[in-house]
Amino acid sequence: MTGASSGIGAALARHYGRAGACVGLLGRREAALEAVAAGLDGEAMVLVADVADPRAMREAAHRFVARFGPPDIVIASAGVSAGTLTEHEEDGDVFARILAINVLGMVNTFRPFLLDMRRTGAGTLVGIASVAGVRGLPGAGAYSASKAAAHRYLESLRVELHGSGVRVVTLSPGYIDTPMTRINPYPMPFLMDADVAARRMARVIAAGRRHAVVPWQMGVVARVLGWMPGALFDRVFARAGRKPRNIPL
Repeated sequence: MTGASSGIGAALARHYGRAGACVGLLGRREAALEAVAAGLDGEAMVLVADVADPRAMREAAHRFVARFGPPDIVIASAGVSAGTLTEHEEDGDVFARILAINVLGMVNTFRPFLLDMRRTGAGTLVGIASVAGVRGLPGAGAYSASKAAAHRYLESLRVELHGSGVRVVTLSPGYIDTPMTRINPYPMPFLMDADVAARRMARVIAAGRRHAVVPWQMGVVARVLGWMPGALFDRVFARAGRKPRNIPL
């Protein structure tokens, strides 16, 4: 479980850990990971690594397998968000960091386990995308681009693994009450508690569904946005609220 120190990752860790699962909690903040681990009923292993570092992710995967054996489920939940504007040179590094974590971090999370999963013909890979990947949102070019890329990457991976016995599940959260969303200075329709969202996501994972939006109401919103003509979308969303820039990542 990457991104396990807070937000959706921590909520999913609590859900599986309280059910007695052996959980690998991966993130960059050791103290926060330890706090999550302390609240679990099942056995937990804290793994400190940056998902954007492929070598660190390989090492973390090897440590987990050495202790617990191959995982049944790998969840790439690590993600960051910040307001970005292309015209600001200082936002270039922010663009790169968001894409590195939200897209390449997912690749780095799955790669160490994939060959063994193919060989055994079992396992589930879960990627946390977002409804923000449906259309490009103003002031969130990096985040929207990263989540659109996550959708397509997970779809490609699912097709590549078709018939192998390895399942790929794409989860697209709407607004979930996490530290990432609490700084948003605009209304968030259908805002959902993170633990409630985790329970619903776990049901999707158990069912092996290809894709699900949580909460489902945001799936309806996403469909409407997808159908909306470009000219209308531009006029409406040009006035939309924007996430603050200069957020530490």
